[in-house]
Amino acid sequence: MARFIDLQTNFTTGSLDPLLRARVDIAQYENALEQATNVVIQPQGGLKRRPGTKHVMELPNTGTESASNGVRLFNFEFSVDDSYVLIFVPTQMYVIKNGQQITNINGSGNNFLTTSISAAMLNELNFVQSADTMIIVHPDLAPQKLVRGASDSTWTISTISFDSVPLHAYTLTSSNPTADITPSIVSGNISITASASAFASSHVDQYINANPQGRARVLQFVSAQEVKAVTEFPFFDTSTITAGSWELEEGYETVWSGSRGYPKSAVFHEGRLYFGGTKSRPSTVFGSKVGLFFDFKPTELLDDDAVQATLDTNSFNSIVDIMSGRDLQIFTTGGEHFVPQSGTNPITPLTLVFKNVSRHGTRPGTKVVSLESGTVFVQRQGKALNEFLFSDSQLTYITSKISLLSGHLLKAPKRIALRRATSTDEGDLLLCVNDSDGSMGVFSIMRSQNVVAPSEYTTTTGKYLDVQVDVTDIYVATERTFAGTNKYFIEEFDNDTFLDCTFDGATANTVSSLPHTAATVSVIADGVPLGDEVVSGGSVTFDRTAASTYQVGLNFTPTIKTMPVELKLTTGTRTGFKKRILQVNAIVNDSQHLKINDQLVPFRNFDADILDDPVPSFSGIKKIDGLLGYSKEAQITITQEKPLKLTLLGLEYKVAVNQGT
Repeated sequence: MARFIDLQTNFTTGSLDPLLRARVDIAQYENALEQATNVVIQPQGGLKRRPGTKHVMELPNTGTESASNGVRLFNFEFSVDDSYVLIFVPTQMYVIKNGQQITNINGSGNNFLTTSISAAMLNELNFVQSADTMIIVHPDLAPQKLVRGASDSTWTISTISFDSVPLHAYTLTSSNPTADITPSIVSGNISITASASAFASSHVDQYINANPQGRARVLQFVSAQEVKAVTEFPFFDTSTITAGSWELEEGYETVWSGSRGYPKSAVFHEGRLYFGGTKSRPSTVFGSKVGLFFDFKPTELLDDDAVQATLDTNSFNSIVDIMSGRDLQIFTTGGEHFVPQSGTNPITPLTLVFKNVSRHGTRPGTKVVSLESGTVFVQRQGKALNEFLFSDSQLTYITSKISLLSGHLLKAPKRIALRRATSTDEGDLLLCVNDSDGSMGVFSIMRSQNVVAPSEYTTTTGKYLDVQVDVTDIYVATERTFAGTNKYFIEEFDNDTFLDCTFDGATANTVSSLPHTAATVSVIADGVPLGDEVVSGGSVTFDRTAASTYQVGLNFTPTIKTMPVELKLTTGTRTGFKKRILQVNAIVNDSQHLKINDQLVPFRNFDADILDDPVPSFSGIKKIDGLLGYSKEAQITITQEKPLKLTLLGLEYKVAVNQGT
């Protein structure tokens, strides 16, 4: 029997896909975990217990507006000091600021703003914000304008009144009226008169084409012999144009409408508002005039005129989202594209062209997010997270799979959000809510250190429905089942909170009005876990009075499981040999409780008055001896049953190998 010492100094690979179980040859295996649940990986290499969540508000769970019919979270940043999370359920919008619900919206006595957004629209609802205005789009909804007024509780939502909407000839026809026409001037807003009846009210938004030169769009029907128009190409002069030398071009109608559908995505980019895709023109991008966000009128093809272009590919490409970055980026169901440009070559009506980069496709309903280095999107099939980034060496965009080593954490992701790092002990957090089981894949990312470390968040008696970031604060919509009834909540992750859906306060021995009907909740008083209580009539009574602080909520269990021990020796590996872990040295920081392979690690010193005081925080090495049992896997499982601090920096363990079998 041989004995060896193995050391895992960091966990920066995070939770490793089971498909890579045999890849002991790759460097990432040494830093990987088989399971990393309810922990977040730190860029320095350690991991810590994930934050708990504070209860913010309860959403309706009956009627048409019930969150069971759908819920979406948007962020709205009004100023440095004023930022919000907006919660949309069918026909209603709620407002959260600094973890508190804003009430009495518009002085109505209601805590919500009434909207025309139905349950069927929520999944593919898209948005973009500029200053105090948010543009909300959906293919079945006329674009909406949401505006914050003079206070936190003043909000209005209305259908956008566009100065001009693009036109398209869905059924193009031409005719040659038997009349002469005369333009009043050669360009701009003009009058066109006819020698005989030639015009009708139906000709508004249709075109007059002259030979050899001149094209104008009819703006107003004055009479059968006169219309007002605007030129797209100037007329040669103001001479009479004889019958047969001009034509009426008909069949044009507004590109977005109730019958043709409305834009599916929106973004502000270099002074224009861009819309991407409609039901009738799913592959077309529309850009406003520069500085005039609601004017999409094509005129004389000046550089600051409205722009429009359609993807020209060999496959169907319905636009899912568009993003403003180094360039204008377009994500479709069939591939990823961008509009080439430079500081000296901005987008104009004549330069708007698309360049295809890859053909992964983007999952409908999942908005893309911007990382420091690129743009992240969920692949169409929902089984990969891809990054779309510019390569300085190749002078074009490339795509790479962020989730290559952790595809098992993606279970039909439907929402993603990014929380940017705010300190040196954390990376950017990319949060992905899964539709299949309500879990959340969490990717801790620090590109400068080549760290992409995934873990998984789960929550007791419930699931995550959506996630959003308000500057640095992470909010989730949750569904929880209490006494056979589904309830819906908005909760906020908080580093000082150790439970989920938590209610907290100061001195108390009883807490009332809890929504956790008949649920088992955990109680922490003055930093000491008091155990579990069952909510009765919305109340719980503590075993002792909290003198200064309390938390009441749902406990969750962090679980860390190492990869199977694979000793790489000069004589080869020991994959098929039975092994036994004899001793574990856990290197911890600022920790209060943990179990190793079901053995409790002591953190208390038994001196006076210990039971009423918080468990002392410990940094250093905790040793566990006498672990039993041989197996071919030889893994370490670390759990934390009590809601206390936990930061694990590394593991050292002694392993005995039975070389006979």
